[in-house]
Amino acid sequence: MIVLEIIFWVGLCTVFYTYVGYGALLYLLVKLKECFRKPVQYPLPEDAALPPVTLFIAAYNEELVVDEKMRNTLALDYPADKLRVLWVTDGSNDATNQRLQNWPQATVLHQPERQGKTAALNRGMTYVETPLVVFTDANTHLNSQAIRHIVATFADPRVGCVAGEKRIAVQEKENAASGGEGFYWKYESTLKALDTRLYSAVGAAGELFAVRRELFEPMPVDTLLDDFVLSLRIAMKGFLIAYCAQAYAVESGSADMHEEEKRKVRIAAGGLQSVWRLRALLLRPFRYRWLWFEYVSHRVLRWSVTPVLLFLLLPLNAALLVLSDRECSRLYLVLLLLQLLFYAAGMYGRLLAGKNIKNKVLFIPYYFLFMNLNVIKGFAYLHKRKTSRNGAWEKAKRAN
Repeated sequence: MIVLEIIFWVGLCTVFYTYVGYGALLYLLVKLKECFRKPVQYPLPEDAALPPVTLFIAAYNEELVVDEKMRNTLALDYPADKLRVLWVTDGSNDATNQRLQNWPQATVLHQPERQGKTAALNRGMTYVETPLVVFTDANTHLNSQAIRHIVATFADPRVGCVAGEKRIAVQEKENAASGGEGFYWKYESTLKALDTRLYSAVGAAGELFAVRRELFEPMPVDTLLDDFVLSLRIAMKGFLIAYCAQAYAVESGSADMHEEEKRKVRIAAGGLQSVWRLRALLLRPFRYRWLWFEYVSHRVLRWSVTPVLLFLLLPLNAALLVLSDRECSRLYLVLLLLQLLFYAAGMYGRLLAGKNIKNKVLFIPYYFLFMNLNVIKGFAYLHKRKTSRNGAWEKAKRAN
């Protein structure tokens, strides 16, 4: 009985801290810090002061978006003579390379063998000569001043990586995948901004981020979350990952929950893989201090113990309700009813998942449970990939 109670309350506190408590504590710590030290704002540099930048796009079979991506790239507010556009299209066997031939502004690297995105990054970086490299995806649109804002953020010599903001394209009516993903990324963006204001963001999203070229290190080609591992390695060297909300990438949400599941399972597996490969950070709290605190609170718990504890709470709660005395049973009954209500809301969201509903709030409980369930599936996904020698994975289809 006592053991069950300890597991239950530790689990409940861990789940609460991971998804609510950390954000609240982070907010308080940031406000306390900024009472003594205000954040520095760097102005956008003039054209003459702008450094040459490489816009790096690793793409596999992206024939449908090549032209649109190039039009967006050439519309960026950055001097054309200082912007190098590099595509690495390894393994592409559709019309991606043929379409890129119509855009002389782009340098294209291609080899027939597909080894995955991480291998493409490793290979492509050997051709980069500019001091700053901006990574982005083929299916995203950047705001016109994105690169200017990123370059301005690098004015702080302590910054080794700049993480842009990921936004999900707003639709009048959304399915559960795009509605849930959009809400999730708004929450994530808030946490990243607070992480940066306290000390450093904890990782970057591959849709838009930038690094100092000299800080790039080749990664194992089977790395699933190249953006996360690359940025955290830079942070482990003592540099900061700065979150820049003024530079953002817009993309459509997943076409449906089946396609979103592909993404979430892969990301969960990549998170578990990253925790192991970055174990030097996890095991040295006194060396990395604030970075360690943010890393464990924001990433490690979400990718490891918290989802397991979340799904254990319901059976543990039911057992404690049966075993406890009358006085305690009232508390456990209330907690059980609240859990059942949340699961019921999630099931209702599941029933609506295939429909286009304007009220996105209905998708939040479903997407939360769905996201945590896919972390559990990530264990199996990672185990199956143990024999894989590259980082290739199946892309999720996006909503039109």
